[in-house]
Amino acid sequence: MGFSRLRRCADSFAAYFPERHLHLRSHGESRELVLSSGRQMMIAGIIAFCAVWMGVSTAAGFMAALAGDHEQAAVAQTQAKYERWIADRQARLNSAVAQLTASSHSTDELADSLERRHAALAMLLTEARGAPGAIQALTPIILTRGPVAASPDQRIASVRLDQERLIEATGSFAKNRADRLRLAFRLAGLDPAVYAGRGDALGGPLIDAKDPRALAAVLDIDEDFARRVQHAAADLSDARGLTAAAANLPLARPTENTQQSSGFGVRLDPFTGQPAFHSGLDFAGPAMTPVHATAPGVVSFTGQRSGYGSTIEIDHGGGFKTRYAHLAAISVTVGERVALGQRIGGMGSTGRSTGDHLHYEVWVNGRAQNPLRFVKAGDYVQQAG
Repeated sequence: MGFSRLRRCADSFAAYFPERHLHLRSHGESRELVLSSGRQMMIAGIIAFCAVWMGVSTAAGFMAALAGDHEQAAVAQTQAKYERWIADRQARLNSAVAQLTASSHSTDELADSLERRHAALAMLLTEARGAPGAIQALTPIILTRGPVAASPDQRIASVRLDQERLIEATGSFAKNRADRLRLAFRLAGLDPAVYAGRGDALGGPLIDAKDPRALAAVLDIDEDFARRVQHAAADLSDARGLTAAAANLPLARPTENTQQSSGFGVRLDPFTGQPAFHSGLDFAGPAMTPVHATAPGVVSFTGQRSGYGSTIEIDHGGGFKTRYAHLAAISVTVGERVALGQRIGGMGSTGRSTGDHLHYEVWVNGRAQNPLRFVKAGDYVQQAG
């Protein structure tokens, strides 16, 4: 069986490589070259071997070149890591040298720095002193002292810690108060930036610079401390401006111990049962319940208005006006200047009314606003105070 297969293979090779006769002519002579099947197979084997050898050699050269590129990339990466390591160590060394140099300053220089920071803090606390709640918020910090230290360096460190605690507490107080007042104005639909009045903190021009570096140069203190002083001063200035503005805006409640019975906006009219726009807030209560001015101003109208009955209108300036309607009694006259909380009349049911109540409106630049926003804003202002 095996011999038969070998025989068939030999026949196949013989078919592929039949005996060939080549006639060569040179110098008038003719020669015949016989290529037997075996010789042809030997030549084909040599050619195949050379092709395989050249392919392997080419592949080996390509792989060697590729390995060389990878090796160069690895070397470059290692060198980059080494350079970064050196740069990092150099930066740490420079930082250590700087800290060592800073810590080697004399005690007198550190004491001078503390005195200058104390002066800036004193100016800031002067500004904060007039703000409601400032004394209660900052007194515990001022009275709390650090531990008694023995050496001058330890005493300086203790005073510096006290300064840090005080500037932190002052900044926190100023920011919380200013943020609450800003929120109150936004609740009323007003832009707090219009009323904040920045730029007059810490005695005016002395610390009017908006750049902390300029402020640090003026006060001769470090820039970080100057920045914190500036932020706290700006918040105190905002809070002071917003507080002053709030005192002249209709943010108070017009009556006490009464229930809101109807809101601002579209509602069912109590007479027609049809949807109608209601331009104010209604507060229900007994007849002659005191009605108060919600902000200082000048009485601009008293008398009867169609649908409103007995009415009082007060001009608060800046485009703000309030209206108090359905009154049973009027206690003020046109042109009279009234104070915040002053009684101006008594609750009633005059005009188009179904019972004793106060109809209260807030107008800004000739347009009716939702009074509830101003009432809520007033509640926030009181909390901020």
